[in-house]
Amino acid sequence: MIIVDDVHKRYQTEHGPGKWVLQGVSLIIPPKVSVGLVGRNGAGKSTLLRLIGGVDHPNRGRIERGCRVSWPMGFGGGLQGSLTGRQNTKFVCRIHGHENDISHRIAYIQDFSELGEAFDEPVRTYSSGMRSRLQFALSLAVDFDIYISDEVTAAGDAAFRAKAAAAFTKLVNRASLIMVSHGEGTLRQFCTAGIWLDAGRAHWFDKIDDALKAYKESLPT
Repeated sequence: MIIVDDVHKRYQTEHGPGKWVLQGVSLIIPPKVSVGLVGRNGAGKSTLLRLIGGVDHPNRGRIERGCRVSWPMGFGGGLQGSLTGRQNTKFVCRIHGHENDISHRIAYIQDFSELGEAFDEPVRTYSSGMRSRLQFALSLAVDFDIYISDEVTAAGDAAFRAKAAAAFTKLVNRASLIMVSHGEGTLRQFCTAGIWLDAGRAHWFDKIDDALKAYKESLPT
């Protein structure tokens, strides 16, 4: 279970504090429920994912995680640029307690990320797409109760998108997802519940179709 309690978030700009992206967001995400986030561009979907994943922090409010939650899959941060992909992989596997089968997990990550010889090059030399593929593979290789995804199935070429979709299909048999996607078909395929973000507030729906309906009805005609 994840509890989001009265969460507010805004970012600092060169002119001072920016406008509130999230204002008083409160919701409970039950265990074993996969959730899709919908809303207009700039509604705060990626911001909420980063807060839930712990890679960012609210200005006010709290987030309580009663389970193991991944960082946002495909998130480009969190990697040490001076280390190679292999060295970053070893570090992540060790801090998540996968020391005993680290060789197997490294081989999986190297294969899935499709980095080739670049796997042994410093991450600072990677393109944004290469970093995203490495982060995505790292997420899959670590055992979490909930995986967070921000448009990962839309990244890369057609072959990688198909691979990502197949990986998600396997995930839903053993874990939950919290995901953002502009593809309604993707959300319906992987999510049962939905969160509609609008004007800094979050609205929970037990059915993803109801969340999509509320979002579409809010759009100007």
